[in-house]
Amino acid sequence: MNNFTEPNQGKLIFLGTGSSDGIPRVSCLTDSPITCKVCKDASDPESKNRRRNTSVAIQTMEIEGNKRNIIIDAGKTFWESAIQFFPRHNIRKIDDLIITHAHADAIGGIDYLRDWTNSVQKKVRVNVRSQDFEAIKKVYFYLFENGKIKNKGPIPKIDFRIIDDKPLKSGELSITPIPVFHGNQYISFGYKFGKIAYISDVSEIPQSSENLLEDLDILIIDALRPEPAYFSHFTYSQALDVIRKFRPRKSYFTDIMCLIDHKETNKKLSKLKDSEGLDVELAYDGLSLDFRF
Repeated sequence: MNNFTEPNQGKLIFLGTGSSDGIPRVSCLTDSPITCKVCKDASDPESKNRRRNTSVAIQTMEIEGNKRNIIIDAGKTFWESAIQFFPRHNIRKIDDLIITHAHADAIGGIDYLRDWTNSVQKKVRVNVRSQDFEAIKKVYFYLFENGKIKNKGPIPKIDFRIIDDKPLKSGELSITPIPVFHGNQYISFGYKFGKIAYISDVSEIPQSSENLLEDLDILIIDALRPEPAYFSHFTYSQALDVIRKFRPRKSYFTDIMCLIDHKETNKKLSKLKDSEGLDVELAYDGLSLDFRF
């Protein structure tokens, strides 16, 4: 399905699969000698250990025959991701940017949207919760004047759409927020579209959201590191517990630190298919998946 021929076809592209620091980490590369083999390997731009801030692009085919481009999160490394993967997948216009939460690794690249609104399109629609909108107003104060969005000058021109936990539409694609905890009572959104659930930042899944994880073709879930536990992210084992509970047909780990090597970890995960019937692997930047909705 790389070439869309009919409606209800989609493609998901991982623009980033790493934690907020990104991989490689400067602290690892400047260590003498370098002891972090993951960061050393990630110095190669084509390495599957090279991980930018978590983000995905979703491409869908509209009934009219036009492709639609939806981005989830634009963090600190969004520009690097766009340079590498947008030309490769023919992503020019951004039809919707959807935000999971207002941390820097999800909103730190919003200013880069100026390239699109100066050269490609008049505005970019950014879908964001009211509390995250207030945070964006503080971080990107220069986009506002007297409480209103500016529409002049070389700044990014943004059409903010306030969302809540009700389903939203981007073209023909229905997207349902999945409220999850991301630390101490802080709520982040995952998103479900078709039979795919994307949850990049999570430390606990409330019971009220569990029904959205049933009967999935694909679950993409936060798995920061093996151990010890972390207050705002799932560990490797916690993510596996979720997979064991909901039994998606395929699962991918994302938001990964440099404590996890791509090749070695996937070798271990592959054994779960025979032992437990679980099809799990690490995602990597540039991986693309076809789906229907």
